[in-house]
Amino acid sequence: MMNELHRKKLMDCFEEGQHGVVFVKGAGLMHRYGTDFEFPFRQESQFLYLTGVQEPDYAMLIDLRSGEYHLFAPVRDVQYAVWHGKVSTMEEIQRRYEPDFLHAADRVGEVIGEIGPDRIYVLDEEQAAWLREQGVRGGVSATGEGTGAGAGAGTGAGAGTGTHGRFETTALVDALTDCRLIKTEDEIDKLREAARVNNIAHREVMKALRPGMCEYELKAVFEYHQQKHGLMQPAYSGIHAGGVNSAILHYTDNNAPIRDGELYLIDAGYEFDGYASDVTRTYPAAARFTARQQQVYEAVLEAMERAISGAVPGAKMEDLHLAAARAILEGLADADVVRGDVDDMMEKNVFALFFPHGLGHFLGLDTHDVGGYPKGVDRIDRPGIRFLRARRDLQPGMVVTIEPGCYFIPALLKPALEDKEQRAFLNASLLQEMMEFGGVRIEDNLVITEDGHENLTDVPKTVADIEKLRKVAI
Repeated sequence: MMNELHRKKLMDCFEEGQHGVVFVKGAGLMHRYGTDFEFPFRQESQFLYLTGVQEPDYAMLIDLRSGEYHLFAPVRDVQYAVWHGKVSTMEEIQRRYEPDFLHAADRVGEVIGEIGPDRIYVLDEEQAAWLREQGVRGGVSATGEGTGAGAGAGTGAGAGTGTHGRFETTALVDALTDCRLIKTEDEIDKLREAARVNNIAHREVMKALRPGMCEYELKAVFEYHQQKHGLMQPAYSGIHAGGVNSAILHYTDNNAPIRDGELYLIDAGYEFDGYASDVTRTYPAAARFTARQQQVYEAVLEAMERAISGAVPGAKMEDLHLAAARAILEGLADADVVRGDVDDMMEKNVFALFFPHGLGHFLGLDTHDVGGYPKGVDRIDRPGIRFLRARRDLQPGMVVTIEPGCYFIPALLKPALEDKEQRAFLNASLLQEMMEFGGVRIEDNLVITEDGHENLTDVPKTVADIEKLRKVAI
């Protein structure tokens, strides 16, 4: 069972035989403010990783000394069944999730008291506070002596005054981050399935686009094909951006018409069994790119290909980012958007005017998955690259996105045109014409392998392949 392996990985992060417990509370239902309207349920990712439970109001515990796994299930009454449907029996829950021990959720405090741990590892102070409400007593130690994931029980600073041991609020998150960073083969299979359906949905949107359609119509096409193939949960709020909206990095209004001659950028994905896909494509509303659109697009495509070719074990994400940034500048120089020596432009951070976000991030149970910055590694204090979401050497089993982009954002370009140093590299008259160009982003999902990478994304991205599909559509 996949989640049993995850629990074993987690236990291996702690000192063997220590008298502590790991406790994680799952998510509950969320409601619209001031109403009883329930949002669609999505399990908290750390809890999902350890249990596979996709129902609300559960909790779990691992006894680190015995290795035993306790699952706590909510007790539902008749009215719950009336409003929400059939309530599973404890026997059904036991068969479904196979814990070593299954308890009613109101027994959390009692069970912890019976175990009598020296230390209780929790995700955060909020979960520690919830345990206190259940009668569990203990102090909180975030970084006190002897509180690391590999530490044994102790009585150092922050020790609790009760009989249940102290709460530790950092070690569990650190350990889970290490576990989730390297995917198992079962996890990669789930990511492959999410990618397979996302590939289909992206192709269908590429075929459906017509000039004059509204962004929300294409969002509907995308969601229809996801759900037609069994994926029900968006991995994030999708971006469906036409024209100037494609230069808004996290655009979510998705309500404007897409005009003939404009570009359309779709950045959207659904998840399979909790595991996300995150794909971006940019293409014309017409059957063909204009000459200017093609120049910008091919600069981004070259940036992507350079970054992907370098995505191998041992590669650094910041190096891939800078390689992509250089490719974008070279393409813009060929298009006469920027002028001068590319080395000088890199040194002066001109690339960040057009590529103001990070190259990519880890992907898994969360779209922006855990583990981007190991302890002791800070963000690079440099325009553009400071927003890079991951600074680790790539290792087999990591799953990353590669998503370079080139945008014409007035909020960045207008001040640059007034800056003496940056203006020297810019074709001011052409940039004034391109203020409403929008932007181009292309994004694929890669599994890092022992000898390179596996690209999970199979959606047309060369100009020739896009135009071939668009001509059929138009």
